[in-house]
Amino acid sequence: MLSKALLRLGTSAARHPWRVIVAWLIAATLAVLAAIAIGGRTADSMTAPGLDSQRAAQLIERAGTGQEGMTAQVVVTPLDGGATFFGHDSARTALTRLQTEVQRLPHVLGTSDPAGALKAGGDATVRGGLVSADGRIAVVRVQYPDQSRLSAEDLDALVALGDRLRAELPLRIEMGGNLFYAFSDPDGGTSELIGLLAAATILFLAFGSLVAAALPIGMAVFGLTVGVATMTVLAGVTDVPTFAPVLGSMVGLGVGIDYALFVLARHREYLARGLDPREAAGRAVATAGRPVVFAGGTVVVSILGLAVANVPFMTVGGFAVSIVVLIMVAASVTLLPAFLGAAGPRLARAGRIGRALRTRKLGRLARRRDLAAGAAPAAGWRRWIGHVSRHPVPYAVGAAGLLLTAALPVLGLRVGLPDDGSLPQSRTERRAYDLVAEGFGPGTNGPLVIAADPTGDPGALDRLAGAVAADPGIASVAPAHVDRATGIATLVVLPATGPQDKATADTIARLRTDVLPAAIGHGPAEAHVGGAAASLSDVGQRTSERLPAFVATVLAMSFLLLMLAFRSILVPLKAVLLNLLSIGASYGIMVAVFQWGWGGALIGLEATVPIVSFIPMFLFAILFGLSMDYEVFLLSRVREEYQRTGDNRTAIVEGVSGTARIITSAALIMVAVFLSFAVADDPSTKMFGLGLATAIFIDATVVRMVLVPATMTLLGRANWWLPTWLDRLLPGGPVGTDGTDGTDSTDSTDAKSTGGAPRPRLLDR
Repeated sequence: MLSKALLRLGTSAARHPWRVIVAWLIAATLAVLAAIAIGGRTADSMTAPGLDSQRAAQLIERAGTGQEGMTAQVVVTPLDGGATFFGHDSARTALTRLQTEVQRLPHVLGTSDPAGALKAGGDATVRGGLVSADGRIAVVRVQYPDQSRLSAEDLDALVALGDRLRAELPLRIEMGGNLFYAFSDPDGGTSELIGLLAAATILFLAFGSLVAAALPIGMAVFGLTVGVATMTVLAGVTDVPTFAPVLGSMVGLGVGIDYALFVLARHREYLARGLDPREAAGRAVATAGRPVVFAGGTVVVSILGLAVANVPFMTVGGFAVSIVVLIMVAASVTLLPAFLGAAGPRLARAGRIGRALRTRKLGRLARRRDLAAGAAPAAGWRRWIGHVSRHPVPYAVGAAGLLLTAALPVLGLRVGLPDDGSLPQSRTERRAYDLVAEGFGPGTNGPLVIAADPTGDPGALDRLAGAVAADPGIASVAPAHVDRATGIATLVVLPATGPQDKATADTIARLRTDVLPAAIGHGPAEAHVGGAAASLSDVGQRTSERLPAFVATVLAMSFLLLMLAFRSILVPLKAVLLNLLSIGASYGIMVAVFQWGWGGALIGLEATVPIVSFIPMFLFAILFGLSMDYEVFLLSRVREEYQRTGDNRTAIVEGVSGTARIITSAALIMVAVFLSFAVADDPSTKMFGLGLATAIFIDATVVRMVLVPATMTLLGRANWWLPTWLDRLLPGGPVGTDGTDGTDSTDSTDAKSTGGAPRPRLLDR
């Protein structure tokens, strides 16, 4: 039924291409206009219900101290390297003016007063940690209201003020704080362009035609425009995390071009068999479009499963990325056939540049990657798969051992969130971070805020402050601020270590489990540890705790879908295990690069960082969905050959070699797109790009071209075993090549429509 619906949809789009293209142009225009009119800016809210840091935030909000809001910090040092704020009137006057102008910015509730602290004199304690001990570095801490009352305009105003004062004052001015984290624009524009150029090059070498290479790119650009604009509209309604547009662009470009590649390859096959371009486009959508819908749906379901983590920003981020994937699926079965219908018969032949390539040495690559219609499996691929199937044990053991070795670093996985210290030196946030660490110690970049309600226990606050100050992981504790109306107290606590350090996470855990309970006892008083560092640590712990349940859910879903698709027990079980191996290996490589620093300079990583807490879960969801694409495409061809010949080894050789070129070409496009994001400034974007690229590369090479044929050869006829009672319970029937019902229904009329013989089977070619 789905194939028939897709046939009608694709044929209609190809017969009326300009109607469909204009409809997509209107949709893109409306989406962009809506984004401009009612859209919002992305913003990060690293909180989740039930966490200790969330309870601390609620107490602070009740107290009304303002510490529940957003903060920024302006870090300054005299341009004259020998000057200090102690003995230079010009530097102190400049500091006073800067503080005054920051105070006047919209929505600023207040600032710290380093100039006043200098007038008071005394030691560093008297100066309140606002001027370094040597007098070279001063910090103006800026307090804003909570994030819901702010926008990116507040960040823009602060940055603009800094740019103006740098030209007017004898000060080096750097800025940072969670205002930047919440409202900074994500990187991605340059990466998207690099990814598109790389994909266009690969597509041209694959098809030897500029027209054929341009169509998937054009479809992806349309889909990405609508998807990102829709995401911007969503940001006007709720908090969409800053990583969502970058991740949506990354995944959207990858899957969009991949899906278009599958449909375009089948379209060219039908053209070569003499079909009318419009009919060929409809049939291409009917056959190749079904696995596109299946794969896209699987990606969406997997990503939406992130809701199991019960972390709101992850749920919203997953929903936003899913929108982009759904739009790419819709474009693949509507906009692309319209492009194909408009292009007409030109896609059946290579362009002049492609023909020229074939006359030169470079033409060998173009011929090897020619996905044109009716091409038999490349002899090289058939020889390789045949070789693996004749020696399955050493290849299975060797490949599995290689992936297990690559996965070993996962044992040292440490989750967290890279702070400003992991950004490149070109960013003001990084320079401000370094100045603060130099002048006041590393813990100053990640202060903790302990919120306490000592109701019913008057001495609890003194005991609490003394116990916290005595902890070896704490550098200093500021005097408590007590709200008279509520009695709630807040203590700003500086750890002895930086926000990224594992020791800081250990200190937070120790405060919660040992120090605070011992200080306040079991009476009515309560105390909770909050602040940005504590919130990020809590979110990391929450995602780590929920990861096993999420993985089990995705594995079970994948197993059931593949069992329904191929009527087998061992095929889906093998697929699940092999996907775990490839994803585990990609995790291990991420740990080696980002935590250990191996090869980090190649992607512009300037310092080792922990793995971002939510990235392993996101990667697992996305990669399992993407791997299903290749799994269905490859196994459906193998099953078709097995049903036709009854010989397991022949089915493996012909099925895998028959799909090898399109899988490797599609994977190469995805790897190129994902790697283009690995050179972005933000470490989180680097992790997404490198993790996705590594996993797709491993999946399309070691897994699909070595482990799959080796393990399926070892399993023999047991590959397709399914208990009779279970077969009766399962709905539907097995899918065949390209998701059909086991016979290419669109081929039955080939002899009539083309005046020739029906399409030959693989073994007859």
